Amino acid sequence: MQSSHYQGEGLTPPNNISQRMTGHSRRLGLACSPSDRTAHDNVEHKPMNKTILHDPLAALFSPAAHPRDVPVPELRPADVEMARVLKTAPIRMASDPLGGAIAHWKHGALHDVVEPMANHVVMTYPCGVQRLERRAGKSVAIGTARSGVVTIIPAGSSARWDIAGDINVVQLYLPHTTLDRVAREARAAAPGDLMERTGHPDPITSRLLLSAADALDGNAALDALFRHQLTDLLATRILAAHVGSPTAIQALIGGLSPTALRRAIDRLRSESDSDVSLAMLASDAGLSRFHFCRAFKESTGLSPHAWLRQYRLEQAMNMLRDTDDSVVSIAAALGYASQTAFAAAFRKLAGVTPSDWRRRLR
Repeated sequence: MQSSHYQGEGLTPPNNISQRMTGHSRRLGLACSPSDRTAHDNVEHKPMNKTILHDPLAALFSPAAHPRDVPVPELRPADVEMARVLKTAPIRMASDPLGGAIAHWKHGALHDVVEPMANHVVMTYPCGVQRLERRAGKSVAIGTARSGVVTIIPAGSSARWDIAGDINVVQLYLPHTTLDRVAREARAAAPGDLMERTGHPDPITSRLLLSAADALDGNAALDALFRHQLTDLLATRILAAHVGSPTAIQALIGGLSPTALRRAIDRLRSESDSDVSLAMLASDAGLSRFHFCRAFKESTGLSPHAWLRQYRLEQAMNMLRDTDDSVVSIAAALGYASQTAFAAAFRKLAGVTPSDWRRRLR
C-alpha cells in the first residue's frame, strides 16, 4: 500500500512473519488493558498515520461531499459507513486505492443499521469479550467478539447491529476485485458469494489480520510491501474458508529464473521506495503478485518483505559500525518514520536496541 492480505493449498506465511504474529497485539498497542474494556474514552488516541488517504468523517459530513447535481452512489465506501455508525474516526488507518484498507478502531456501544457498503469488511478483535447481535429481516445471528474470531460483512449486505459496550477491532476493507484477482492469479475458479460471519472462530485469519495491522507505523517501504503480501494472504484464506464454494488454490513448483531473481534483488536494494512495490516486483518478473511471492520465497527462502527487512537490518548494522552517525540520522536514512520505530524494528531482529548493539562493538 502506498502512503495514504496459509496453510493447506494457500500461500504459506514465511516463518518470520509467523513468528511475529505471536504477541504482536501487545507490541503494537492493540492489546487491551482492563481499562480499555470498560472506558474506551480514556484511551489516548494517537494521531493517525500519514497513510490515511482521506478523513472518513469529513467525507461523510462535509457539505460539499454530495453536491445536488452529482448522483449519490448507492454503496458507500466501507470506511465512511463505519465512521457513520461508529460515530468516531479510526485510531490508525492505511489505504491502498486498488487493494482496500486496514483500520484499527476503538468504539462504544452500537445500535444501528449498517447500510450496504462497496467493499467486504473482515474484522477481528485484539482482546476483550463482547456480545454481538446481527439482524437482517427475520434472521438473527448472535456471536461473541473475542480473540481468535472473525466477523465478515459481505459487500452490498445490510443488517442491524447491537453491541452493548466498548469494543477494540481491526477491520480489513477488501474489494471483491481483489478476491477475483487472487483467484485468477492462482488459476482457480471465480469466487462465489462471501459468507456472513458473526464471531466465527478462525484463528488463522485473525492472526493474519492483526499482523497486517502491525504495519500501520514504521518504515514506509517495508510497511507497504508487508501489507501487500498480507492482503493477498488474507484474500487467499478467505477464498478457502469463507465463500459458499471454497476455492482450491493450486500449488506452484519452482522459483524465479536467475535473471528475474537478480532483477528483483536490484529493485529491493533500490533507494527509491516507490520502486519497492509488490506490483512492480511481480511485473518485472512477468508473474502475478500471487505467483511472484511464492517463487521468490522458493528461490531465497524468504518472502520479499522478509528479505527487504533483513537487508535493511544489515544496512543499519554497517552504518552503526562504520560511521559516527546518530541513531536518529540512521533511522531517517533508512526510511523509518521515527527513531522509536527504527529501534523497535532493529530489536525484533537483533535482540538489542541500535545503541546497545553499537556500544557492544566499542
